[in-house]
Amino acid sequence: MAGACSCVVSLTCFVPCPLLAQSAVRAQADRQQWYLNAGKMTYVVGVNEQGILQTLYWGPLLRDGAVVPVARSLPERASQYPPAATTPQEYPAYGAGIFPETALKVNSLNGDRTLVLHYESARVDGAKLEIVLKDTAQPLRVHLYYQAYAEGVLARWSRIENIGKGSFGIENAASATWNLPAGTGYSHRWLTGMWGGEFQLNEEPLKTGKSVQESRTGHTSHEANPWFSIGKQGETTEETGPVWFGELGWSGNWQIVTEYTSLEQPRVTGGYNPFDFHWTLAAGASLETPKFYAGYTDGGEGQASRILSQFQLQEILPKRGEAREAKPRPIIYNSWEATEMNFTADTQIALAERAAKAGVERFVIDDGWFGKRDDDHAGLGDWTVTPKKFPQGLKPIINRVHALGMDFGIWVEPEMVNPDSDLYRQHPDWAMNFPDRQRTEMRNQLMLNLARTDVKEWMFTWLDKLVSENDIAFLKWDYNRIWSEPGWNTAPGSSPEHPNPDAEKAIYLQSIRNLYEVIDRLRAKHPKLEIESCSSGGGRVDLGILERTDEVWPSDNTDALDRQDIQWGYTQAYTPQTMVAWVTDVPSMDHRMVPLQYRFVVAMQGALGIGANLTKFSDADMALSAKLTEFYKTVRTTVQQGKLYRLASPLAGDTSQMEYVADDGSQAVLLAYVHSQRFALPYAAVHLRGLDPDAMYHVHALDPDKYAGEATVSGSVLMGAGVNLKLRGDYDSTAVALERVR
Repeated sequence: MAGACSCVVSLTCFVPCPLLAQSAVRAQADRQQWYLNAGKMTYVVGVNEQGILQTLYWGPLLRDGAVVPVARSLPERASQYPPAATTPQEYPAYGAGIFPETALKVNSLNGDRTLVLHYESARVDGAKLEIVLKDTAQPLRVHLYYQAYAEGVLARWSRIENIGKGSFGIENAASATWNLPAGTGYSHRWLTGMWGGEFQLNEEPLKTGKSVQESRTGHTSHEANPWFSIGKQGETTEETGPVWFGELGWSGNWQIVTEYTSLEQPRVTGGYNPFDFHWTLAAGASLETPKFYAGYTDGGEGQASRILSQFQLQEILPKRGEAREAKPRPIIYNSWEATEMNFTADTQIALAERAAKAGVERFVIDDGWFGKRDDDHAGLGDWTVTPKKFPQGLKPIINRVHALGMDFGIWVEPEMVNPDSDLYRQHPDWAMNFPDRQRTEMRNQLMLNLARTDVKEWMFTWLDKLVSENDIAFLKWDYNRIWSEPGWNTAPGSSPEHPNPDAEKAIYLQSIRNLYEVIDRLRAKHPKLEIESCSSGGGRVDLGILERTDEVWPSDNTDALDRQDIQWGYTQAYTPQTMVAWVTDVPSMDHRMVPLQYRFVVAMQGALGIGANLTKFSDADMALSAKLTEFYKTVRTTVQQGKLYRLASPLAGDTSQMEYVADDGSQAVLLAYVHSQRFALPYAAVHLRGLDPDAMYHVHALDPDKYAGEATVSGSVLMGAGVNLKLRGDYDSTAVALERVR
């Protein structure tokens, strides 16, 4: 047909047609195409002449009355590239000569390890689309699910269904494959890290081959995070140019493969990690994959982050109250760095009294309140209040915390056990293990096998009891080691007498499913309960856990300079509201002495907290802390729920700035830093973004002596001429709030 393209079409390869409906999903039956509109993005799939579902378009929102060319398989290229390998299949299964990354691989009882998936049916339900594929030879269906969101994000996931009488062995099951427009000049960004150095941003040109980001640790991991971003070299910047981006919602072993084929086809495939993976799909059974969320913008990396932030606030995070909104996070105090496990009820009360004076709204007792827990060698698993530290239980200290105007939270690590614990002595078989293999201890603890139903029920029971018997508003849910010896010889299909290694691999999925179930049940029974996900810092941060928790601990590293880098990377993928940031004592991990205000202003980039030993603060330090928390409360909603503009990167020089603009435009907040002034150079004017150029803004400076400007300034001046600040020396910082007055 005229104007048709035989590949993933370019961003302008479409022709006019009758008016498209305004619904999020539209079926074009005569062309066997489906158009999914999400915010300012359109995603189109269609069935080609061979019955294969392929990606047709992923890019800017198509205008009403536009269609893309009908699906056509690509021709064979020599004898090395069959159409199955060259055509951008929407969900490629291993078979028919496919050698690029596949989304699905199964084994059947007759020895066939291949699939050829053809279109069978489709169903549209508002903003949701289901497309069903069926193998041409085996009794296997694949249900592809799509959900479009107004924020500009499309969710995709799959369900593999056995419609036969025998079983299949699933060796690889991805949630989705995302095909980008074929072409050259792409750049790839991703997040890596380590303990104490999470969320490090990487970028390089997308080259022929595969880039693999994954976790094999049993949780999301510190080493990589399930997020990707792809731009165009020479076009994409922080605020301009095309960006295709996405992230996976799964808290166990995951994998994202970013591939650029020799035929210049970029694609991203993600889902369960196929490493050591097997799932037995019995007759009539199904396996559902996690959701893989993605979007497109032509507004640069910053707009991609803002889309993800608003999407998470509106669609992912647990909702509160009649308005069903994600509440801004309170200012928290956590006692860990002040006391570790060496404390009494009186020392905790002393900290609480100081915290209240500093403007804190939530007081949290960390590790050491239970069992024989005086150090990390014993007690994990024995979740009863220790009378040694709390002879009258928790209620007296909770009452005191409430009297001080704060609510109360407590630390838990439900998935772990110390060998020196009553729980382990009673149930040694509950620990993850292989028979006759020495168990690997990390931090003197073992992993409980949460895939077991009895472990799951035990966990829910004691958590429910703890929350029910005490007025606990908040749980800090920790997870301080990775997996080892992932055995489960009582898994369905296996037994100690007749072990089945493939059946035991179900531990990877079932553990995470049961984790989600416990949290979901706990929150359903205690709807006001809030939870933080922590894993030795940022080891468990993903959209799967964030559907069930209110915030995360991005890193155990609270050094203010390091935290700027970590937080810069974190905000690429996650909303600042979920990013807990503490002010702690110095020197910390890097033995740096950083002024108190600098530590506070860095922590103001997200959900502010304090972890310093306030009983050792001077009167001046306490007064400054109270002043800074008071200021933060006036800008908190804008910082946590507004639009973030990353103005200058801490990775690029001695100065950096973050700006936040309220959704309704009523307020903007500037956080500015210099960690080392050089050659007596003045601080360069900071050009703001996202303001109304015709509006006037009243300036409220945290430090009036550091602001050089008028009291009321127009948006055009703030963005064009910029904000002049007097920051100098080492580790200087300030904050400026701008209130729209007309």
